[in-house]
Amino acid sequence: MISTKEAYQKITETIEPLIEHKLRLEQSVSYILAKDVISPISMPPFRQSAMDGYAINIHSSKSYKLTGEVKAGDNYHPVLKAGEAVRIFTGAPVPDTANAVVMQEKVTRLDGQITIDNFTEKGTNIRPSGEQVKQGTIALKKGIKLTPASVGFLASLGIVEVFVYKRPSIAIVTTGNELVSIGTDLQYGQIYESNSVMLSSALQQLGFSNQSLYNVGDNYETTCTLLKNAISKHDVVLITGGISVGDYDFVGKALKALDVTEVFYKVKQKPGKPLFFGKKNETAIFALPGNPAAALNCFYIYVHTTLQILSGNTDYTLPKTQKKSLSAFSKKGDRAQFLKAIVKGDSVTVLDGQSSAMLQSFAIANGLVFLPADTMRIAIGDVVDVIMLPN
Repeated sequence: MISTKEAYQKITETIEPLIEHKLRLEQSVSYILAKDVISPISMPPFRQSAMDGYAINIHSSKSYKLTGEVKAGDNYHPVLKAGEAVRIFTGAPVPDTANAVVMQEKVTRLDGQITIDNFTEKGTNIRPSGEQVKQGTIALKKGIKLTPASVGFLASLGIVEVFVYKRPSIAIVTTGNELVSIGTDLQYGQIYESNSVMLSSALQQLGFSNQSLYNVGDNYETTCTLLKNAISKHDVVLITGGISVGDYDFVGKALKALDVTEVFYKVKQKPGKPLFFGKKNETAIFALPGNPAAALNCFYIYVHTTLQILSGNTDYTLPKTQKKSLSAFSKKGDRAQFLKAIVKGDSVTVLDGQSSAMLQSFAIANGLVFLPADTMRIAIGDVVDVIMLPN
């Protein structure tokens, strides 16, 4: 067995971002930029009024002669002499000969004249050309995750397409003769198959929608055939169950027969000891434990990081924090342990039901308390390390 630290390190050393490709801007939200975006224009592209009011050419008096009007979208270039003004609106181009904009609430207008309340400094309420970004400079840097705000910003620059890292295609493979689909009647000895629904939902929550679901019974030949097909078609393959050494666990044997390179097998942790990670060509393969809480724990700790790296995200770890424990806990054995917990404010409560087969506690948890291998117990009031789960 290897430690959790070694397992995590092997993943980060093995996985690299997928290829970059061009995507239309409106489809790019949540993708990671693969290239710097150079602005084709300055933003704003002209001197722009920040207020509804009056653009003035400043002189020594508070009174100005009103000579015209400039609306947003006007292609109008009035020339103002000192002491002249034009009515102007927010977003409209400020004439080159105007050097300030006075907001309308500070102006008295009468018979083609305006009088301002106070003398105004040059540059007031004028957005200079290129205030946000200048033409030919970097608008957004490579590695940024595109948000609605960044997509809107790029649209304001006239950007139509961006280079982003490809999002991985993912296969979820469930194994086991005892599994039946929800919506059917259970027979004695059967259980409802929940891992594929759980993992698919976890992927959807993280924004990974390119998924395919497969199921295979406890048969060596069909397991080999199905895994060969899944590996050939996807960037990531997640297998649940069948990785242990029981008489009807065929996943490990099939992966070996398919020449999958083993990066590691078995991690000194609880839950999720029988975790396999390997590669076949460029496809990353995880054989997760069959117990659902163990499978989900391994997903959040290891698969999440893999997916983020593949997608070009350099911020690939779940948020970590430290909280004061409201619970006492003692663990058995010398494995590191991930404890389902509820974080509230500055404190954390370890939940009952830590079994790798139990999802009920995971269903209400928003964090995982991490106990290193050499930490045997938590006392009430101890400060503990917490990994925050996606929400």
